[in-house]
Amino acid sequence: MPEPLTASDLLALDKQHVWHPYGPMPGRVDPLVVESASGVRLRLAGEAHGSRELVDGMSSWWSAIHGYNHPVLNAAAQDQLGRMSHVMFGGLTHEPAVRLAAKLVEITPEGLEHVFFSDSGSVSVEVALKMCLQYWRSAGKPHKQRLLTWRGGYHGDTWQPMSVCDPDGGMHALWSGALPEQIFADAPPTGFDAEVDPAYAAHVRELIARHADELAAVIVEPVVQNAGGMRFHSPGHLRMLREACDEYDVLLILDEIATGFGRTGALFAADHAGITPDVLCLGKALTGGYLTMAATLCTTRVAEGISRGEVPVLAHGPTFMANPLAAAVACASLDLLLSQDWQAEVKRIEAGLLDGLAGAAEYPGVRDVRVLGAIGVVQLDHEVDMAAATRAAVREGVWLRPFRDLVYTMPPYVTGDEDLARICAAVRAVAREG
Repeated sequence: MPEPLTASDLLALDKQHVWHPYGPMPGRVDPLVVESASGVRLRLAGEAHGSRELVDGMSSWWSAIHGYNHPVLNAAAQDQLGRMSHVMFGGLTHEPAVRLAAKLVEITPEGLEHVFFSDSGSVSVEVALKMCLQYWRSAGKPHKQRLLTWRGGYHGDTWQPMSVCDPDGGMHALWSGALPEQIFADAPPTGFDAEVDPAYAAHVRELIARHADELAAVIVEPVVQNAGGMRFHSPGHLRMLREACDEYDVLLILDEIATGFGRTGALFAADHAGITPDVLCLGKALTGGYLTMAATLCTTRVAEGISRGEVPVLAHGPTFMANPLAAAVACASLDLLLSQDWQAEVKRIEAGLLDGLAGAAEYPGVRDVRVLGAIGVVQLDHEVDMAAATRAAVREGVWLRPFRDLVYTMPPYVTGDEDLARICAAVRAVAREG
């Protein structure tokens, strides 16, 4: 094996060669070097950090719901490695993928019967959009090819998903004019417990009705708009969308990449509304944060509609589709989640966030504090100073990654009360100093 690199050597090579997400090349701020992780803690390398540990308040971008180095998930990965780490999915199948597909059909909203595996959440959205476009083409209505969503959303960084992200406040305004032009309703009124505003419902329904002849689908993040602004809205808006899509013969896609698997207090955010979409996108926590994997589920109507078309196949096939190693870990992660009282744990975290973040509402520069399930958000009236925010959080022994005007946390479900209090203290510190 090669000699291990020192932290300073790693940082030098990193700066020279590695392009980090949403950053310039070369980077202007040195990232922290993580040498290992266990439970809810990230262990940093290098003398500068004194090999200190940070409590992870981000679940590695919302995916590591069971924390790190979990013995059950480790065992599943090791067992599958001894069988096969990968085999192509074209013309072949295997037990981990079949078991995982059956589990997803069982636990997702009733009526979603068919599962297409892919590599990442953004690709699962690409697949969902392709499904809907091809469904209408197969039905002899190729003119139904536009998409409707509401402002404030985020669906990924690949091409078609960028077109349904917020066109102004999102990260993709650079591509305005190059992306397909979609239809945007106003952002939904905020407040999970709020009543549906009749005027807003009429606004959305009018847009769907006016564009029904050209609309393939409506796509939204249910209950929580995540990377677009961490905004919460009433499940009643989802019921309104389902009714309007049914009335005007438009498909409904729910993007649960961030909200799936318990994050909002329901197993899926659609469960808050009691609805089934035509297409459902999953990712992030699917494998417990171990490996990249995503899934797009659809109803029999969509699957059979595509199969009746002139081109009766969904022409999509990622090389690592249904990767056995990822599928085996995903099965173990779902079994682990469902074998425990995950709802009680999420409610415990929600209570801790409500208590621990409440004081931030009194700070100068804080616009709003909101909590739903295992999601806590402090919204500022100014952009976060990322360097100052990172220093403040690390000083409190916590890893956070704010963005824009938002200081937020989505901790692993296994986070204990003491560590949760530490996370809240770090969020408050960033709100004061970031």
